[in-house]
Amino acid sequence: MTDSIHTSKAPEALGPYSQAVRVGGFVFTSGQIPLTPAGAMNATDALSQANQCLDNIEAILNEAGLKLSDVVKTTIYLTDIKDFDAVNEAYAKRFTAPFPARSCVEVSALPKGVSVEIEAIAQA
Repeated sequence: MTDSIHTSKAPEALGPYSQAVRVGGFVFTSGQIPLTPAGAMNATDALSQANQCLDNIEAILNEAGLKLSDVVKTTIYLTDIKDFDAVNEAYAKRFTAPFPARSCVEVSALPKGVSVEIEAIAQA
């Protein structure tokens, strides 16, 4: 059975998808871009964008009764791989050892012209 997870403490989905779904013992978040819960874009540099993405993921996980420490895998999308160090700075402040498994890839574009998008898988 799949359960949809939604919170007003993260931005609404920009299309026909859930903020997250719970399947079995896992919660899968949709990719989070750096929009505030009200849908505003306040973050301009990669560090602040990564922090807002992680704020959104944390809010969604909290709605599911989970924490960032429950995350087992993330995927990070960057429009410029040169932002890798800035994103690592934000990431290292939010996750502790043992760190989640992670992929990080450069892409040609992201929704709303943002530089960072992050998705997560957490074990419930």
